[in-house]
Amino acid sequence: MDLGIAGRKAIVGGASAGLGKGCAMALAREGVEVTIVARTAANIEAAAEEIRAATGSRVTAVAADITTDEGRAAVLRACSKPDIVVNNSGGPPSGNFRDWDRETWVKALNGNMLSAIFMIKDTVDGMIARKFGRIVNITSSAVKAPIPILGLSNGARSGLTGFVAGVAREVAKHNVTINNLLPGDFDTERHQSNTRAMAKLQNRTYEEVRASRIAQVAAGRFGTPIEFGQYCAYLCSAQASFITAQNLLIDGGKYPGTF
Repeated sequence: MDLGIAGRKAIVGGASAGLGKGCAMALAREGVEVTIVARTAANIEAAAEEIRAATGSRVTAVAADITTDEGRAAVLRACSKPDIVVNNSGGPPSGNFRDWDRETWVKALNGNMLSAIFMIKDTVDGMIARKFGRIVNITSSAVKAPIPILGLSNGARSGLTGFVAGVAREVAKHNVTINNLLPGDFDTERHQSNTRAMAKLQNRTYEEVRASRIAQVAAGRFGTPIEFGQYCAYLCSAQASFITAQNLLIDGGKYPGTF
């Protein structure tokens, strides 16, 4: 299927590895000009070169912290009129809420809620003026089924979800959609880190906890960043113009509920 977005311009956060990189790769394969951002220059440059080699698309790498005003400004200097924005940043640390002070909470809220809101604020009016826009926020399956050791993420990402529910409906008539993708168990560095934390908490080996997590997924495996990226690319397509304000769970059937 031709997604109808060749020649469009996109910004993808947290794109040096994992789900962000998967999204950038999938968009580039559709002929989208992609601006990718992550904190470490060497890592984001390496990702850009890999995506260019695989797709032939134009890829601009920006080394910046997208959770800061300065970082977002740097990205928007590189891509001032994005048609597509994929908001993605590393999740906050795991742990026990009794150990988290106000500063820890504020940092989590900034990284996984406010930074996405400000990126939406900086780009949505241009999309409205151009009559095309696709904003995808990578949140977490924890929004639907909270994970006990990820309280910071549960709270911050749920706050973003509530915000999007309102603003998405305000801009839909302009062919601008805003949706959230809720990844379940995908085999990324972040997922491996959380598994190690669980293993330590449960006094079990990493391999034991990994196997038990796989057993909870109906598909019998973890997802891959590439297939996640393909889902993201469809949400950014011309054909997806009637999908907005949705929280789309991608978890291989792990969530046991009907709704």
